[in-house]
Amino acid sequence: MKIALILPRAGIYRYKTGAFSRFVRYAPLTLTTLASLVPEEISTDIHIYDEGIETVNKRKITADLVGLTAITGASMRAYAYADFFRAQGIPVIMGGVHATLMPEEAKLHADAVITGPAYETWPQALRDFKNGTLQPFYRPQPHIDFSKIPNPERLSLWGSGRGFITVNSIQAVFGCPNSCDFCVTPVVCNGYQHRPINDVVREIASLRGKYFVFVDPSPIENIQYATALYRALAPLKKKWTGLATTRLVNHPELMDAMEAGGCKGLLIGFESLSQGSVNTIKKGFNRVADYYRLADDLHRRGIAIMGCFVHGLDGDDRDCFERTLEFVNNANIDLPRFTVCTPFPGTPFFAALKRDGRILTENWALYDAQHVVFRPRNMSPDELAEGHHRVWREAYRLPSMIKRMTCSRSFLKAALVTNYAYRRYAKKLPLYPAEVMEQDHRI
Repeated sequence: MKIALILPRAGIYRYKTGAFSRFVRYAPLTLTTLASLVPEEISTDIHIYDEGIETVNKRKITADLVGLTAITGASMRAYAYADFFRAQGIPVIMGGVHATLMPEEAKLHADAVITGPAYETWPQALRDFKNGTLQPFYRPQPHIDFSKIPNPERLSLWGSGRGFITVNSIQAVFGCPNSCDFCVTPVVCNGYQHRPINDVVREIASLRGKYFVFVDPSPIENIQYATALYRALAPLKKKWTGLATTRLVNHPELMDAMEAGGCKGLLIGFESLSQGSVNTIKKGFNRVADYYRLADDLHRRGIAIMGCFVHGLDGDDRDCFERTLEFVNNANIDLPRFTVCTPFPGTPFFAALKRDGRILTENWALYDAQHVVFRPRNMSPDELAEGHHRVWREAYRLPSMIKRMTCSRSFLKAALVTNYAYRRYAKKLPLYPAEVMEQDHRI
């Protein structure tokens, strides 16, 4: 059986024509994990295609079955691929974040839809396809069976890592115990579950090279588990980057375990410099008053910060951009990243804005967190878009970059490379206005 697995990318993040650099792109786990989950009794020839690192020629793909996975911003493009292959008589199975959020919509373009984590349902769908009994929908069990999570087929499918800064992506934690209104994680993955620490450590020990990336969206919400995991990594002498929430500020012992375990960088969702704004999205555990202390605590341990900030929340006014820039520069955030508040379908935030008549478009190609798709409360859509582009430009002006990196000095070599990559990204963002993105589904 020939299987083609395709990961479409939204225009800003596409190979060659996009603005996103390989210097900030790690290999996703999705395609390689799906390849690893094929049942042993099914003989397959698998080819994977990621539009982030290659141009996909749909007419040169030969397959008995196509698997597609996409986030909301790339879903229209995924539908275009699905429609093309089905018109050729090739069945399509669709999964991923958007298919989980909008399964009935996805089913209009696919023979079968897999929602949520696919560790058990993807193998079953392949068995059913082989037996001619493919079902329209496959839904996950409430709890993940961690014995069914194989090591992804990293190098055998990605070769030397073609186009990624690393292929060593790892996941230890699934789901999130928080219920932030705008976040898709609680909708896509129910509950909050952890792999056995010994399994995670064994997988990391098997990786080539000394660098890897944790992709867990909320890894530190169980402090005891996270501390034990990071301490167990220390003997490996590897270096890693990952994610965390601002709750970290209250747990110096966890930061110590991270440092000892090889942590060199953390992505942290600060979201806003307005306490009222973070409260409106039910992320009140972000205490704005603690932000500077957290940045200082991490930098003293040699841990760089990718700080994520969102603009357009209901508590934001036209001054929110300047407040963000002031914090980014004064706290020496090593790699700041900015998004436009985006109400993803299937979330409580989208439902509330839809109810209030504030959704401006449901063209999912614009739902890439870089375009305005709803009417903000305290500014106009144009003011939000202009402020968003301005904050990208200002944060990646050379004086800001030099000041942040020389004062932080954390993971400096990586910071230099990634700042350069995001400077390029910031310059290119204006090349992707709404009228361009609205046609992004053309393949």
